[in-house]
Amino acid sequence: MMGKVPSFSPGSTVSSALPGYVAFCLALQVHRLASAQFTVTGPDSPIAASVGGEAVLPCHLSPRMSAENMDLRWFRSQFSAVVHLYSGGQDQYRQQMPEYQGRTELLKDNITNGSVSLRIRDIRPSDDGQYKCFFQSSVSYEDAILEVQVAGLGSAPVISVEGHQDGGIRVICRSAGWYPKPEVLWRDLQDQNLPSASKKISQEANGLFQTVVTTVIREESNQKVSCCVRNPRLNQEKESAISIAELFFPRISPWMVALWVILALLAVLIGLASYCFWRQHRTKETLRSELESEKAAHRAEKDKLQAELRWRSAQLYAGTVHTTGVLSMVRPTSPWSSLLLSLHRAFSYDIQ
Repeated sequence: MMGKVPSFSPGSTVSSALPGYVAFCLALQVHRLASAQFTVTGPDSPIAASVGGEAVLPCHLSPRMSAENMDLRWFRSQFSAVVHLYSGGQDQYRQQMPEYQGRTELLKDNITNGSVSLRIRDIRPSDDGQYKCFFQSSVSYEDAILEVQVAGLGSAPVISVEGHQDGGIRVICRSAGWYPKPEVLWRDLQDQNLPSASKKISQEANGLFQTVVTTVIREESNQKVSCCVRNPRLNQEKESAISIAELFFPRISPWMVALWVILALLAVLIGLASYCFWRQHRTKETLRSELESEKAAHRAEKDKLQAELRWRSAQLYAGTVHTTGVLSMVRPTSPWSSLLLSLHRAFSYDIQ
């Protein structure tokens, strides 16, 4: 008995295998895409760095995978502000910002596990702030944000005495090399804060802060004071103290007070004497002016009287001449001669 051998047609075979192949390809592609997805993780807390020291900025991939063939970039606020770039399996420095050249190093010991770190040497105040580490593969990219907090302890305060001010002694506290902006306090022996007469905290060209703070120490207060400069980020401080001997405080002697009183009285007396002299001089000048005015008035009156006298004398002279001429024309034996002579005498008397 012979069995029946089944026959297969080519068309039926291809049509039945195609859906399975397509499904297999799609599943393989999804698996590849799923395996290519990752996240980038950085430290949870800010990275502390000291001025002049170094900072390490770590980032790693999750899940673990090799980052040897990825592009790794650390940058600041802008993507083009490159702090460090790794591409094509090696470090690239052409796009690096000038202020980071020669100061960065990519630590690649665990790059096959997706863990890399960026080391920044010779930390400066300008390195303070946020960074981004950026990982890019052929199909995906992710980044993480890191924060670097730069801090610097400056020099120990230097206190100097500058002289006397407002009945006390003026002292100045100077310090430099601080970051961020420090706090400056004056304290007495009881650790009580003292008021500052002036305070100047300025940032230098290198980004560090310097302080110049003054206070006035008085005799009734404690003569030993300290200047404390504190870094608020590190919660650390540096302090210096100074003691001022009692003899340096300005004192007011009773003899000095008496001398000042005497000098003040002398000044008042000199002022009064000067005023009296000025009033007397002014009175004399007034009297002299009045006397000159009276003399001028008398002189004018005298001139007026003299003019009038000359006029009368001239009139008298003219009348006498006329009468004498008339009498000389009358004969003595004329009956009119006696009458004219009497009139002449009477007229002459009236004029006189």
